[in-house]
Amino acid sequence: MSIDHIRNFCIVAHIDHGKSTLADRLLEATGALDKRAMREQVLDSNELERERGITIKLHAVRMDHRAADGTEYQLNLIDTPGHVDFTYEVSRSLAACEGALLVVDASQGVQAQTLSNLFLAMDAGLEIIPVLNKIDLPGAEPERRREELVDLLGVEPEEVILASAKDGRGIDEILDAVVNRVPAPTGDPDAPLRALIFDSYYDKYLGAVPSIRVVDGVLEEGTRITFGARDEEYEVTEVGYQRLGRVPQKRLLPGEVGYLVAAVKEVAHTRVGDTILDADRKATEMLPGYQEVRPMVFAGLYPTDSDEYEELREALDRLTLNDAALQFEPETSAALGFGFRCGFLGLLHMEIVQERLGREFGVELITTVPNVKYNVKLTDGTEITVETPTKLPNPGRIQSISEPVVHARIMCPAEFIGNVQKLAHDRRGVFRGMEYLDPQRVELEYDLPLAEIVLDFYDRLKSGTRGYASLDYEFSEYRPDRLVRLDILVNGDAVDAFSVIIHEDKADTHGRNLVKRLRELIPRQQFEVALQAAIGNRIVARESVRAVRKNVTAKCYGGDITRKRKLLEKQKEGKKRMKQVGTVEIPQEAFLAVLSLNETD
Repeated sequence: MSIDHIRNFCIVAHIDHGKSTLADRLLEATGALDKRAMREQVLDSNELERERGITIKLHAVRMDHRAADGTEYQLNLIDTPGHVDFTYEVSRSLAACEGALLVVDASQGVQAQTLSNLFLAMDAGLEIIPVLNKIDLPGAEPERRREELVDLLGVEPEEVILASAKDGRGIDEILDAVVNRVPAPTGDPDAPLRALIFDSYYDKYLGAVPSIRVVDGVLEEGTRITFGARDEEYEVTEVGYQRLGRVPQKRLLPGEVGYLVAAVKEVAHTRVGDTILDADRKATEMLPGYQEVRPMVFAGLYPTDSDEYEELREALDRLTLNDAALQFEPETSAALGFGFRCGFLGLLHMEIVQERLGREFGVELITTVPNVKYNVKLTDGTEITVETPTKLPNPGRIQSISEPVVHARIMCPAEFIGNVQKLAHDRRGVFRGMEYLDPQRVELEYDLPLAEIVLDFYDRLKSGTRGYASLDYEFSEYRPDRLVRLDILVNGDAVDAFSVIIHEDKADTHGRNLVKRLRELIPRQQFEVALQAAIGNRIVARESVRAVRKNVTAKCYGGDITRKRKLLEKQKEGKKRMKQVGTVEIPQEAFLAVLSLNETD
């Protein structure tokens, strides 16, 4: 097909604004799927995506469309996630496109993630087609929301397409707009091969299968390829495009989106953002790649049964084949044994990984409190990064501790401004500005420490605004603050799984709440157990788990009082000895209590 008749576009939107449903209708309208293969959220192939109703991975699919004048067009659609944790997936799909459908819910209007994705698309130089979805809902306000989009994008009102992905309204207009407004890709078929890898997955029979966008040259079966970032050479055994499965083709031409199979053993070799080159005729200039994805949240994952350590390692290895953002390294804990310190993009990403480990690999896990990465400046002038409280040096050697701060954008109805400001203030937020988008809605900007928002900030924000608020954030800088390490001592021994790095002003309250909670969860032993919260050598809170008193005199009938006293003295001696050598049994619920502590405060 001529390059002038190819259109590459993606769908970007805030979470739950109807991207996947719109993709379903586009596939139906172009006849890419027959009725038997059709189901809701057809591109969300992962069981978790379908269950939660969210898109986690980007999905590429090709459609054939006949325009009103009878011309055949090849449309390559890339459906993207809407959650803030998966913004890196969105940025990858944008590089493979020339246009983007910006989908906005007609009842909710422009939200925080709508703006974030819009700015990403504009930075990538894409043609934006505004679509107002869900106009069939009782609460829809199409005219008001259309005005919002006109103000935001500076377009004419008639350029905003009114649609309902549920009942198929506006689908033909969207397809016509893609054909007429999205520019055709550019590329030279005679130039040396250059193709961009924008995604990659692992198939146990075929090896690593990269999703690619051909920019220059021709890719066909038998081509010997190499990569810009690696010297390995492979021979291509199959090329084609994605529909619901792989559809093999003879060749891929410039501007086309598809996949290649070349028996690549590791996904690490097909690194996202890398350029595929012809091994025999290398291009001199590489394609611009992507920023390396940086984990923002760190947590320890430990198997509940220490014998399952190797199974957990294997499961994480296999997960990283399809999820380039997950990073992990081995670590040990005195309380939990052997496990892994894992880096995630955010709390939702962490939840998804945990759930996949449980479902797909059957590994039962204990997760430590999520941390962020801190920069620690020592008194000798050196700087180190710390991802876990146990690695924090002695307080005497620390000059300052800097924590990551994010620039957060919160949108909510004006009536909830007070709730949002109180929550942000409680989480040490620095107010940066406020703007009324219209008389009913307002956008607030804050600088917030990442450590304060990774646990339950989003849940609190939603409950404080009856679900209407939306949050988007991006990393800003590392900023020094008065941070300390809070340890929990059980009978004088620090339990590393309970340690946290926390702001000095909040340490006392957190310590008190945690030891109170642990007192309820740790079962009574044969001796009294002291629970203490400590900052360095200073104890900030203490609770005791009282000993179980066994009635040793129960079988002592009658006789002299000295006999009873002798038995009680013997018991006292035994308890003292037990306390010297005894270790306290800490149940799994106690480790999980740290995670749910903020919810019950």
